[in-house]
Amino acid sequence: MARQTVADGVVSLELAASSGESLPPWQPGAHIDVVLPTGVTRQYSLCGPVKDTARWRVAVLREPDGRGGSQWIHDHLVEGGELRVRGPRNNFPLRPAARYLFVGGGIGITPLLPMIAEAEATGAEWSLLYGGRTRASMAFLPELEGYGERVTVRPQDQYGLLDLAGYLGDPDPSALVYCCGPAGLIDAVEAHCAGWPTGALNVERFAAAAVRQPADDEAEQPIEVELRASGTTLTVPPGLSVLKAVEQAGVPVLSSCEEGICGSCETSVLEGEVDHRDSLLTDDERAANDTMLICVSRARGRRLVLNL
Repeated sequence: MARQTVADGVVSLELAASSGESLPPWQPGAHIDVVLPTGVTRQYSLCGPVKDTARWRVAVLREPDGRGGSQWIHDHLVEGGELRVRGPRNNFPLRPAARYLFVGGGIGITPLLPMIAEAEATGAEWSLLYGGRTRASMAFLPELEGYGERVTVRPQDQYGLLDLAGYLGDPDPSALVYCCGPAGLIDAVEAHCAGWPTGALNVERFAAAAVRQPADDEAEQPIEVELRASGTTLTVPPGLSVLKAVEQAGVPVLSSCEEGICGSCETSVLEGEVDHRDSLLTDDERAANDTMLICVSRARGRRLVLNL
């Protein structure tokens, strides 16, 4: 493992297999799970060259008010150190388009870097609007300068909030919008893209979006969950997630963030209507009702059948 400071409060890590073997392939938008010695798991976007099978690059922003994962990496992970990682997994894939509008905020630039490289390689029309608190806090600026006028850098202390209306313009059926950054930025981009074609906007959040809370007259009820592959049926009471109930029943299931963001616990739904409460699935994926993030989502009815 090699590390380098790439902006105020941001270090990039280059990871290679200790065995010297090639790393698994990945596509733009993918991330890995980093399992820290403290027992916590964090997700970081892969932001190096896709074709480099010898090493993976991620970047980590120190979050003083976070849950400790980024602080551990900044304070304890040294050059040559070892990390346990899982993945890669891609919940933010780059779909084919004639034109891309990328919007990055702060450390949200990381998943966009390989997307930009891919768009450039395929000859697609693209541009990037990149915002941050200050220029010094914005990572990978020298790397982005090579793209010239396609990249617009707007530190907030010099330019104020990003001019999303001017950048996004009118809905363009040929374009896809990809945005990653703080919740406020993503909410603003979603508002500006409200009139765009369904599926045009693609976002990746760092934290869970606000979910609808049940009204007083629709207080949460126990639900019955059948784990068909395991031959087990559970009763999940209010206040307990389906994930926790499954774990308590001794059925192994992969999980990580437990906030409906990372997608680790995404599970196939065989029967029942899902009450989606995650911040990851698209509207189309939710409407399909064939998968759910069991760490946060529940059932609209009283019963679900899962492929576990």
